[in-house]
Amino acid sequence: MEETITLYRLQACPYCERVVRVLDELDLPYRSRFVEPMHSDRNVVRRLSGKRTVPAIVDEHTGVTMSESANIVDYLRSEYGDGGAA
Repeated sequence: MEETITLYRLQACPYCERVVRVLDELDLPYRSRFVEPMHSDRNVVRRLSGKRTVPAIVDEHTGVTMSESANIVDYLRSEYGDGGAA
């Protein structure tokens, strides 16, 4: 399976790591893009999701772009997993 999901994240971000754990658990290939630590410099994320917060994902397979770790985890589980909560 090719990498259709891009994860925008920060180093040592617990919310980002939560998304990484679910991607790994579901055995989904993904690309990591590490963003600027300074919130005001995260223009690439803002252009994608309308916000500067991470984590954010872009799923080319479904056309979905979203931020907020809880929303991303719910989306990944419902789209690629068994739909169950963690």
